[in-house]
Amino acid sequence: MSDDVVPFRIDIEPERIDDLRRRLRATRWPEPETVGDWSQGAPLAFVRELCRYWAGDYDWWRCQAALNAVPQFTTDLDGLDIHFLHVRSPRPDALPLVMTHGWPGSVVEFLKVLGPLSETFHLVVPSLPGYGFSGRPTGTGWTVERIADAWALLMDRLGYPRYGAQGHDWGTSVSTALAQRHPGHVACIHLVPPLAPPDPDTFDDLTDDEHRALRDLERAGESEDGYSQEHATKPQTIGYGLVDSPAALCAWIIEKFHSWSDCGGDLDSVFTRDELLDNLMLYWLPGTGASSARLYWESIRQVQRIFRSGATDTVDVPTGCSVFPKENPRPSRRWAAKRFVDIRYWNEPAKGGHFAAFEQPALFVDEVRNCFRALE
Repeated sequence: MSDDVVPFRIDIEPERIDDLRRRLRATRWPEPETVGDWSQGAPLAFVRELCRYWAGDYDWWRCQAALNAVPQFTTDLDGLDIHFLHVRSPRPDALPLVMTHGWPGSVVEFLKVLGPLSETFHLVVPSLPGYGFSGRPTGTGWTVERIADAWALLMDRLGYPRYGAQGHDWGTSVSTALAQRHPGHVACIHLVPPLAPPDPDTFDDLTDDEHRALRDLERAGESEDGYSQEHATKPQTIGYGLVDSPAALCAWIIEKFHSWSDCGGDLDSVFTRDELLDNLMLYWLPGTGASSARLYWESIRQVQRIFRSGATDTVDVPTGCSVFPKENPRPSRRWAAKRFVDIRYWNEPAKGGHFAAFEQPALFVDEVRNCFRALE
């Protein structure tokens, strides 16, 4: 491993946990929503109870120990310190695999799948710029493409000349850009889901699933994209609340876990409170509410054009796709094939949502393994 790669351990001062608890207990709460569901956002009773648990019963030291049990490092990539997990497989000939999270997630999403996947792959799991314990950009220009170039540099620095890439949310776009910009090094990409627009040539002969996918895209534009518009236009403004108020951060992020996971309206049926808060802590402790949102300012318009209105680029690297039922967007295979011209694996699992590795770790592991087996 290069001398430029530095071992890293998380070591949070107890005073910072005391400050978090003080802020939570001093929260000035709004009145309850005027509806009986989540349609106006995260309900007061749910957020208040989760924050009560966060302030009184949640154990950060358990989470810190779990993260520190995984080999972690930092390295300077294009002028920014990037934090990453690096789990080597016991198989020397294992294929390296770089796995990329998105918003509102973190490397915590992958903790349950690192062990099983490391039986097959050397795993590299970076925190995106401005997320978790990675550095926060001080200037503009950290787009999806620049992140992809940084990941290529990271894999080269680790001594991996050929590797796979896996991603969801922002990780889908980063992995796709990595394949487009560095095709000689990328053996295959696994996307959850692939980003591809509806194909107008199919509109006279849509399947039931394609009809539902179009309806869900329209619905999301009407009732789910407010957070994205704020991140894309004024990330600094929302950042003040997300960095200063743990209750605001909790409501802002947990609402998306409820909306995007396959939980049937019951978030507790998919995630424990500790799991939700472990992920939140990787936003709260490093204070990344504003810096994580800025990736939308940099790249979301381009990404949304790809899956809403049209994509003119193609991806030639072998591609595997897993489209979970509560994901959005959910392109059909024939739509995706217009952009991803060498699809080797396609599956639509029976359950799971946007946070597949976190929600359904066993299914996720099977999907990744089956994707790369299709190359053999």
